[in-house]
Amino acid sequence: MYHEHSRALQDRFDTRRLADRLAEKLQRTEFSYEDRAFIESRPMFFLATADAEGRPDCSYKGGLPGFVRVTGLAELAFPSYDGNGMFRSLGNAMANPHVGLLFIDFERPNRLRMNGRAEWREGDPLLAEFVGAQLIVRVRAEAIFPNCPRYIHKMQQVETSDYAPCEGHTPPIPEWKTRPVFNEVLPPGDPARG
Repeated sequence: MYHEHSRALQDRFDTRRLADRLAEKLQRTEFSYEDRAFIESRPMFFLATADAEGRPDCSYKGGLPGFVRVTGLAELAFPSYDGNGMFRSLGNAMANPHVGLLFIDFERPNRLRMNGRAEWREGDPLLAEFVGAQLIVRVRAEAIFPNCPRYIHKMQQVETSDYAPCEGHTPPIPEWKTRPVFNEVLPPGDPARG
């Protein structure tokens, strides 16, 4: 869980025993029932990735509650929806499968971290279950652990994004895709292409 630089700071601030106890008591490699319920209730999470040289990237991933599913004792899956076409997160995961996921409840401050290895394959059987999904990303857990919620600002969700894919709903075309500078380079078949 800790590398030499973490250990150096733990020693500097005399928190090595605390860090070890937290890892011993809270870190796990399989989801609990509570973990599953929490993850599947979230309408968003943050995904941290890094390319082959270690350059980081962090993305917000959103959908309707349940868009992230715990699919096994140590695996979860989420859809990759239409985005800006840069594929920074998935491109990074192809080069370096180590990822970090952060799930937060802003209304009842709570958070859960998961570190693991991501992969995706063409034709994943879950693809048919997610309206609007281009790919399904599966992450195998290497470390699951809660975090102290004391610095989470309490916020309330005002409304669900109209762009969140769901059965029986066609999301609107994002305004930026209608701008000529981007519209002319959209891939064939994109509904926004003019």
